[in-house]
Amino acid sequence: MDEKIAALESRLDSFDPAERAQALEDLLAIVKRGGISLPDPQPKVNLHAHSFFSYNALGYSPAHIVWRARREGLRAVGLVDFDVFDGVDEFLRAGERLGIPTVAGMETRAYIPEFSTREVNSPGEPGITYHMVMGVARSAIDGAEARKFAEMLRSSARRRNEAVVELVNAYLERVVLDYKADVLPLSPSGTPTERHLCVAYEKKAEAVLPDRDARVRFWSDRLGTPAAEVAAILDSSSKLQALIRAKTMKQGGAGYQKPAPETFPLMADVNRFALAIGAIPTATWLDGTSKGEQDIEELLDLLMKAGTAALNIIPDRNWNIADPKAKAVKVRNLYRIVELAGARGLPLCIGTEMNAPGLKFVDDFGAPELAPVVDSFLRGAAVLVGHTAAVLSGEDGYLSAWAEGKFRTVAEKNDYFARLAEATPWQARRGQSWRR
Repeated sequence: MDEKIAALESRLDSFDPAERAQALEDLLAIVKRGGISLPDPQPKVNLHAHSFFSYNALGYSPAHIVWRARREGLRAVGLVDFDVFDGVDEFLRAGERLGIPTVAGMETRAYIPEFSTREVNSPGEPGITYHMVMGVARSAIDGAEARKFAEMLRSSARRRNEAVVELVNAYLERVVLDYKADVLPLSPSGTPTERHLCVAYEKKAEAVLPDRDARVRFWSDRLGTPAAEVAAILDSSSKLQALIRAKTMKQGGAGYQKPAPETFPLMADVNRFALAIGAIPTATWLDGTSKGEQDIEELLDLLMKAGTAALNIIPDRNWNIADPKAKAVKVRNLYRIVELAGARGLPLCIGTEMNAPGLKFVDDFGAPELAPVVDSFLRGAAVLVGHTAAVLSGEDGYLSAWAEGKFRTVAEKNDYFARLAEATPWQARRGQSWRR
């Protein structure tokens, strides 16, 4: 039985949507026969998981993310792919089939002109911020202007990738990629990321240089790394790909493209797009150490003036740190940003990304360092789940005109949507609370 379950879970990651859907139904059939026991939900969530529609280090499809979340007893789970909504329908449908609340959205990079000289949360890129659109109810985009903007995000990402490949190809000389033949097939909807480029370069090097020693010499020379260090990681795809990315695509690398206003959409335009499709513009916060994030109240004022209404945090980056001094700084910064978000009524969207090897599937909600902020994490998840539940049932969402006129304060609005999360069939059936 274990082998059958593992085989079905593997089929959840097929690029064929029909095969994924059938695999999920077959797993549900085993659940109904008592072959798999699904636990009651626990006070833990991951609302920031990337699927293979952008990049997932384990190759997970949207359905696989939801399936694993249900098997591990998460209270809710969220999808945030880069620049596309391709997985939203599958993700929400899987949540309905498995009986677990889901939240879906998109992540992109955006430009903040007012911070053009200050690094925000994209290392080495002043003025650039990771930014999100949360609470999306379906993959299709209504409205001609909104569809045009969504297509611009997709096409801009492809143009950036193609430019990177052209530059890196010229630098590597012997190991060159054909974007259409070598890169696009790595993504089920033709929406690869930089990480896919690294996978493709590793595979191409193996094909062009089948001799291991020759590959060591090649990567050592091109990546400016001692041969012994390359040899030690050559058989570890994750480490080699990380080195390729760092040395060729990030700042200082041959394929690095300096951000410019025309390279990325304006943050304010991303927010307008989110509002146009009934979603929630969501800012992201890294760790509070950059110049931009040190000016956090100025940044939050600017973001909220432009319509930002929620805040994303990756908790594991801010407490699970070996260096005691660095940990102390980042934990203190974490507590402060949670306090500021609470004072401003910004629901928190937290998660672990899963877009690099070694990242956890879900944060350690039992970690002592997170104890002061776990309730805020769960509260934010409840608000986002409540919004999604409302929209999926045909009601008005968190930033609708109805909500604008209904509630006197943001706190009242948050209370209302959090109560909607309590009332979802999945929660009510088990008598679960969104508190610890």
